[in-house]
Amino acid sequence: MAKTVVVAIGGNSLIADSGHQTVADQYDAAAKTCEHLASMLKEEDLRLVVTHGNGPQVGFILRRSEIAAPELHMVPLDSCVADTQGALGYQLQRAMHNEFKRRGVPQSAVTVVTQVLVDPDDPALQKPNKPIGSFMSREQAEAHRVKDGWDLVEDSGRGWRRVVASPRPRRILELEAVKKLLDAGFVVVAGGGGGIAVVEDAKGDLAGVAAVIDKDLASSLMARELKAELLIISTAVEKVCLNYGKPNQKSLSTMTVAEAKQYIAEGHFKPGSMLPKVQAVVEFLEGGGKEAFITDPEHLAAALAGRTGTRVIP
Repeated sequence: MAKTVVVAIGGNSLIADSGHQTVADQYDAAAKTCEHLASMLKEEDLRLVVTHGNGPQVGFILRRSEIAAPELHMVPLDSCVADTQGALGYQLQRAMHNEFKRRGVPQSAVTVVTQVLVDPDDPALQKPNKPIGSFMSREQAEAHRVKDGWDLVEDSGRGWRRVVASPRPRRILELEAVKKLLDAGFVVVAGGGGGIAVVEDAKGDLAGVAAVIDKDLASSLMARELKAELLIISTAVEKVCLNYGKPNQKSLSTMTVAEAKQYIAEGHFKPGSMLPKVQAVVEFLEGGGKEAFITDPEHLAAALAGRTGTRVIP
């Protein structure tokens, strides 16, 4: 049987740098990433789920919304995440279609707008701490606090920014749809931006919340719920490093869960950077996963073949 693999692609896979942020630039970056995804499918027979980040794209939507605020309504954060899932999913679908056609890969891709259930009692919802959107003056911040109910903080003397909660993902609500699409032979793009954060009330009704879910933790949950054999987290470096950026930097080809936990405790990985990726891999392997890789987009196929990347095992 084909192996189920979840690949989480990061922001560098969709925006190359600060000078290439237009929609056309983003498509070009997505197309390059899809070349590497297609190479993976040539390497092995896989059931492939692709997740992706969306931080910069959500920031663009919020900034446009702020600029247009004198004339138009603000866009709620859950709608921003949904918008980016559709737009980035479209770019990935189109890029994969073109690349698969060029290589003769007999598959096509489909995007699932994905809701992810979070706990309404998650402590993170009571302590918003993740900055999003643009900087603003104290007066602008106060106006948003009163009118829109935003939580805002002063950010290192650079101005005020909105902060939102980042609760833990609990359940992928469109999981059965993802499974059926995999069974039908599709490459599935799902869980974009960590999923649209929703809560469930006593009647079972859903409501969106102003929160962002960590993409890597949501990808790990997706992989566990699908009972995937492999989780690959794509990032900006070929291998995980200890003492990153220091003279004694050391790259890792293999690491066990126990070693990963030790390195986390020793403070080798930064929050918002490598830390959530390593935590996501640990949770996947402790939840029944067989192996995981962390590498950059250019080395996805080589990592799958065991030639590079950081391989993490139970």
